[in-house]
Amino acid sequence: MKPYSDRRAVLLQHMQSHGGGVAILSTNQEMTRNSDCFFPFRHDSYFYYLTGFTEPEAVLVLVAGKTNQSILFCREKNPEREIWDGFIFGPDAAQQQFGFDDAFPNAALQDKLPELLADSPTIFHTQGHHSHLDDITQAAISAVRSRVRSGILPPQKTIDLHSILDEMRLFKDSSEIALMQKAASISSVAHRRAMQITCPGMFEYELEAEMLHEFRRQGAQSPAYGSIIATGPNACILHYSANNAKIRDGDLILIDAGCEFDSYASDVTRTFPANGKFSPAQKTLYDLVLTAQSAALEHAISGARYLDGHNAAVRVLTQGMLDTGLLDKNKVGSLEDAISNNAYRQFYMHGTGHWIGMDVHDAGNYRDPKAPAGTDEKPYRTLEPGMAITIEPGIYVRPAEGVPEKYWNIGIRIEDDIIITRDGPVNLSKDTPKTVKEIEAAMKGK
Repeated sequence: MKPYSDRRAVLLQHMQSHGGGVAILSTNQEMTRNSDCFFPFRHDSYFYYLTGFTEPEAVLVLVAGKTNQSILFCREKNPEREIWDGFIFGPDAAQQQFGFDDAFPNAALQDKLPELLADSPTIFHTQGHHSHLDDITQAAISAVRSRVRSGILPPQKTIDLHSILDEMRLFKDSSEIALMQKAASISSVAHRRAMQITCPGMFEYELEAEMLHEFRRQGAQSPAYGSIIATGPNACILHYSANNAKIRDGDLILIDAGCEFDSYASDVTRTFPANGKFSPAQKTLYDLVLTAQSAALEHAISGARYLDGHNAAVRVLTQGMLDTGLLDKNKVGSLEDAISNNAYRQFYMHGTGHWIGMDVHDAGNYRDPKAPAGTDEKPYRTLEPGMAITIEPGIYVRPAEGVPEKYWNIGIRIEDDIIITRDGPVNLSKDTPKTVKEIEAAMKGK
């Protein structure tokens, strides 16, 4: 539990730097799927980041004052309920196991929170993240206000708690990186399995089943997001989710799928031929995307700006579009013209990555938070050791007038998970076959 208590200590230091106060955050509540059945529960990432506690309905309160305190409110121990739903820690065991200064049943929160907020200068809370917590917090503040004639004051200031936690979560410690590596390694095995069992005539959902089988077999708790299994023209739909089409001979298959292991996500994409052999047109565009990813990786270094990798990938992709005739030089002009007028966005319309961590699109500002206030457009922030990003260039060719027909319905994306270090990028998903040679060999079982 040390990483969690260490993070609470860091947050309390931040709170002290603002003059002290009380922070309050909660995990998720269970959500009804239908009738008396629930969706699989997944805890809130911010809450888990500070606690390691995975039960629903819990609330964490941190007090930064003369004496710092971390207090958990959670479900009571209930042997009868455990018969139906499984083990419940209860306050006493939770306090001991997870290293809190104190713990109480959830029912005590209504009385305890006003006591903790009384005469606290600041409340650290993110409005709108959990409506139930907003209601609890407002009720507690109202209870304190009712005592102002006694000289007791409610918090005079509110600070957005997530703005502090986002910056903390942006930098991964060694324990987090180890979990992300495990998640990426499992996903690599699953992608290789999909390549090896693919053949024309299968359905996309069969490959999805193979991915999910491998995730769970290797110990991952769930997918990190809805898997994209897109064959042929479906690969040109960025967030394709139906996964129900039949795979045809000659198709490319784009799989964007990653598992979550112990609350940390992986996000890996590979594109490969259904019949095990890239056609000349497919290989041309595939190698173009791979070259663009390599160009972006050169900028995944400490000191580079976040957007530098994207800009490098765009230059490579746009030049490739001009060279292959996807873009008509007579219409769009030079490379610089095609970039400045966004002509490339006909075939590449998304960014080249995102933060990754506990959430697949993880917390953290992309713009420099240290830029002067009032700046119209803050510069993109500088990459630093401990940050984790994906790098995922792509190309998507829908049928259109003036576009060479041999490239129609080709959708390609290549994505890896990267840790920024002082010694250069560390590719967590490097074991996933990626070059044309590696993919074709993997599909032959080599």
